[in-house]
Order: sequence, then C-alpha cells, then structure tokens
Amino acid sequence: MRLLLARHGQSLWNEVRKFQGSTDVELSPLGRAQAAALGRALRGYRLAAAYVSPMRRAVETADIALAEAEVPRTPLAELRELSLGEWEGCTVDEIRSREGDPYAAWVSNPLDCPPPGGEPLPEVCDRVLRAIDRIAAAHPNGDDVLIVAHGGVISVYACWLLGVSFERLWRLRVDNASLTVVKPPRLVSLNDTAHLTGELAPGPLVRSKYMSDVR
Repeated sequence: MRLLLARHGQSLWNEVRKFQGSTDVELSPLGRAQAAALGRALRGYRLAAAYVSPMRRAVETADIALAEAEVPRTPLAELRELSLGEWEGCTVDEIRSREGDPYAAWVSNPLDCPPPGGEPLPEVCDRVLRAIDRIAAAHPNGDDVLIVAHGGVISVYACWLLGVSFERLWRLRVDNASLTVVKPPRLVSLNDTAHLTGELAPGPLVRSKYMSDVR
C-alpha cells in the first residue's frame, strides 16, 4: 500500500494566521485553487480510495481535487485536526503577546507546553494510527490510497514513522495542499509542493523558532 497524505488547501483562518485546530473553517479562494492543483497532481496515480477528515476544509479539498475522478471517499473521524483548546480563534500575535509568550514555549516543547485544553499529542498519534491500521486492512494488495487531512495529523504521523520525539514536531513543515508519500513503515517523501506554482506556492521558509502557519 502506498499512502498519499494531502494537507487541505489554505483555509480562511490560515490566511489570517488564526489557530483553528478542531474549529471547522472553510477554504479560502486561494485554498480552493490549491486543491484544484492538487487534483491535477493526483492524476498521475491510480487511486483505489480516499479517506478524508470530516472537517470542512479537508472535505472541500477532497471534493475539488477529486471532482473528475471516480474514487470512493470515506470520512474518518480519527483524521480530524488536533484540538488547540483555548487558543482556537486567536491569532498568533494574540497568543505571543500573553505573559511568557506561550506560543514560543509550545513550539519549543509541544509535549510539556500545550495550549490550555488542547489535545495531547500521544492521543492524537494513537487515533491517527488506528485510522492507518483500518486503511491498511482495507487495502492489503499495494493500492494507492489518498488521505486528506491536516498539518498536525501528518506531522504527528511523520514523527512516529521516523521515531522522532514529538518535541521536534514543529520542525517539520507540511504546507497547505502538499503531498507526503508513505509506504508503511517508510516515509518516502515529505511536503511535496511541486504542483503548487506561482501564487499557489507556499511562502519562503523563514529562519525562525516560530512555525510558518497555525495548522
């Protein structure tokens, strides 16, 4: 089995750098264009099935990307984005302005400094692995399978595959509408954005201790 893990296109809250997590936010116009570009990239694969987070930004991405493909789609709740608790709906700057800059602490040590009320990363990993096991059981014969999910979900799974502590989670970059390829248990490629050109392309990687987006 080969897994093609796609992050959803840019959402309205990605655009303004708001934490969204478990909040259901739709795609921005740019995000819809990114999803269409993702669909063109997927034409090079013979997809047997697609498994999609039930969150609106992921469902919209799958609907646009697979609009011309006869690929069965299954929603999987285990693929939803991790909850960011009390930070959801706040901007990065709002969180950074709080005493002690809790955002910087979270990026540096997401295991010990999560957002208040946020979902623990080991629990996120457990549910993502349950979803992967379910998908693998349904596709024992080497199928190409699409998963449309979220930056946090894909990053957690990549850390698990690499045997890397979740403390290093935010050192991984997973851009909107990117593709990550896995042939379990091997991570083949991470964050392929070659199909995103011009205004659809992700911004440059900034040398900073802060993440480039907010999931």
